[in-house]
Amino acid sequence: MRTSFRNVLIGAGAAAVVLAGCSRSGDEAASSAEGERLLVATTVSPITSIVSRVGGDCIEVRGIVPEGTNSHTFEPAPSVAALLSDADVVFINGLKLEDPTLEMAQANMRDDAELVELGTLALPESEYIYDFSFPKEEGKPNPHLWTDPTFAIEYAQIVRDVLTERDPACAETFQANYESFEAQVNLLAEAIREDQKTVPSGNLKLVTYHDAYAYFADNFGWEVVGALQPSDFADPTPAEVVTLIEQIKAEGVPTIFGSEVFPSDVLEEIANETGVRYEDSLRDDDLPGAPGDANHSWLGLMQYNFATMIEGLGGKAPNVRAVDISSPAPDAADYPQ
Repeated sequence: MRTSFRNVLIGAGAAAVVLAGCSRSGDEAASSAEGERLLVATTVSPITSIVSRVGGDCIEVRGIVPEGTNSHTFEPAPSVAALLSDADVVFINGLKLEDPTLEMAQANMRDDAELVELGTLALPESEYIYDFSFPKEEGKPNPHLWTDPTFAIEYAQIVRDVLTERDPACAETFQANYESFEAQVNLLAEAIREDQKTVPSGNLKLVTYHDAYAYFADNFGWEVVGALQPSDFADPTPAEVVTLIEQIKAEGVPTIFGSEVFPSDVLEEIANETGVRYEDSLRDDDLPGAPGDANHSWLGLMQYNFATMIEGLGGKAPNVRAVDISSPAPDAADYPQ
């Protein structure tokens, strides 16, 4: 159902979420045919990685949100407006994640450029997840689709289709890059499903600081018991901490997971209070290593996170760790640090 929904949107122009003006002029088209690469702007690093992997040498990719930054509260610097005014395509997650960047893009992009909200295209509104960190009354669904391999593939499909429409001369490259990425993501998904069987019965439960795995949990049969970070991204109240402690004790969760993007003394205190292990190294959207490293990618990010979660919950992750995450070509995208 999701794929057909996406195809309908792409086929119809997706006016609400893919904003495009007239096609390029003859001179611009000729310039592209002579080898000028598309300039593509992206927001969070996992999206930058997926776009770069699909686009390969046919595009120039520049990220906007620095790695290790809270993307929910990120305010782009005025200098980002220049990038947005030059970009041929801007890929954002959507689903209300990057509203300040979205507003800046809408104010500065050329008429013939495109603004693509990947999450908004990939997820029908009927499947939005609202929860403790993203309550429905505030109107912002959980936006973290990219932590689910299912949606990473959907993102890559949309990227391939948009780039192909913008630069048909590179269509074969986009398709080949997409297919190699899809194959690796499917292998990772199969490995997760295999390794999660080693987790003791009843232990596929997540307590995290940042609520970034709701869609993954829904598709892979895990349960998100709770998340510490409130919907306003402030420190949790004492009452919220007490509630989470009670949940952890009631559920028998063996490990609670923090994030190096969101260091939390409170989560460590909760672990001490409940007697469970505290693992503080999950990387919600901060890619491992440094730009140019083999593991500095969406695949490297999710391989690390899923292996860490499975092992933290009492299982073993040999299949996840064995997945080949190497890319056929170097990633030359610009990742702000």
